[in-house]
Amino acid sequence: MKDNEREQGAKRSKRTLWILTVVGVTVVVAGAFMALNVASGSADGAEQSDEAAEEVAPIPVEVIAAAEGSVAAYISATANLVAENDVAVLAEVEGRVTHLSVDEGDVVRRGQTLARLDPSDEEIALKKAKLRHANSKLAFERGGDLAAKELISREEIDKLTVDSQIADQELAEAEWALAQTVIKAPFGGRVTVREIQLGQHVRPGDTLFQVADFDPLIARIYLSESDIVGLEPGTEARIELNADAGVALEGRIRQISPVVDTATGTVKVTVEAIDPPPAVRPGSFVSIHVVREVHEQAVLVPREAVLRELQSTHLFVADGTTASKRVVDLGIEEAGWVEVLSGLASGDSVIVAGQGGLKDGTEIRILGEDAPSADDADDAVDAAATAS
Repeated sequence: MKDNEREQGAKRSKRTLWILTVVGVTVVVAGAFMALNVASGSADGAEQSDEAAEEVAPIPVEVIAAAEGSVAAYISATANLVAENDVAVLAEVEGRVTHLSVDEGDVVRRGQTLARLDPSDEEIALKKAKLRHANSKLAFERGGDLAAKELISREEIDKLTVDSQIADQELAEAEWALAQTVIKAPFGGRVTVREIQLGQHVRPGDTLFQVADFDPLIARIYLSESDIVGLEPGTEARIELNADAGVALEGRIRQISPVVDTATGTVKVTVEAIDPPPAVRPGSFVSIHVVREVHEQAVLVPREAVLRELQSTHLFVADGTTASKRVVDLGIEEAGWVEVLSGLASGDSVIVAGQGGLKDGTEIRILGEDAPSADDADDAVDAAATAS
């Protein structure tokens, strides 16, 4: 009896466990199904909300018409502007500075007096040279008379001739030394440095002044062999003053070295500044942009309008109230503008702001044109609320 009860109890326990298992599985399946329905409904609702938002809220953008103009490619380098004629004026004779005629910054002309040295020693030397010259000249004339009468030998005549020539040379040297006590400008330009003071004693070889001719100013840049291909004297260049971005001047290539520096593999190119303004001084650090090529009548767009991807480059054009994606090929870029070689025509309305989230065919609203009213905005909010 007890065994029968035990068997019936075990059967009831197994039946109960099976029922609970079936019920549990059913609940889990039902829950999962409901969750999928909820998720699907949420996704559908989100898509409907997005679609409603897209329909009622076009993306605002800014546009600009593609321009037509010229664009140039440059080779850029940095250098210092220097005066082509910039020399140190040295003392040729010894003496004390007795007079100063100019100071730093003064403009001078060729041959203008810069300073004077005490000429006393040179004047004395000149007087002696004149006396020796007069004496040798007189001796030479007498020797000539005696030679005509065959009263002196040929050797004595040769000696008188040499002495006369030496006296001529000594007189010329004394006159030159006296002239060197007056310090003169070697060429027209500007005094950039004054090394001497009034009363200072100078010796031959001492630097007295530095004089530079500011016209022309040149810069020497060093380019690789590949960069100078196609360049020639007369090629245009743009020179920008690094200390003041607003100062720019025209230039041109004046000379290209005929050899390559074997140590650096570069070629020296001399660029001349044309009519430099007063703000530009010798020694100024500048950026030089040599024109490599120029494309006329190019289609140009702002750099920010172009979107670059791994495989292609594109931009968006406003086609009425929709955005049209254009795959383009680019050319030269200059001063924030990019040349478009294909995929765009001059005058097309190129989107320059707001294009980051656009796709081909996206509804757009051009800022400044047909701005939505307050009622339109309220309707859009109500529609979005209803969709949600």
